[in-house]
Amino acid sequence: MYVSQFLLLAAFLFCVGVYGVLVRRNAVLVLMSVELMLNAANLNLIAFSAQLNDITGQVFALFVISIAAAEVGVGLAIVLLMYRNLHSIDLDDAAEMKG
Repeated sequence: MYVSQFLLLAAFLFCVGVYGVLVRRNAVLVLMSVELMLNAANLNLIAFSAQLNDITGQVFALFVISIAAAEVGVGLAIVLLMYRNLHSIDLDDAAEMKG
C-alpha cells in the first residue's frame, strides 16, 4: 500500500476529531474526539516509519499511546468530579465551576 492512503485516512480521522471537539457538548465525547486525533497522529508516525524503514516513528507512537492513556485517566477523573458536583457532564455547565 502507498503512504498517501494512510495519510488520507489519518487526515480524515483528524478532521472528524476536530469536528467532535468543536461541536460536541458532552465531555466524554470530547475526550473520545481527542483520542481520535491522537490516533490519527500515530497513524502518520507509523506510516512514515514504515516508508523510511526506520523504527523511530513506531517507538514514538508507543510513547504517544502511553501518554494518551494517562490523559484519559485524568480526563475521566475530571468528568466524574464534574458529574458529582453538577449532576451533568455538559461542558457549558463546567463554566459555572470557575472561581
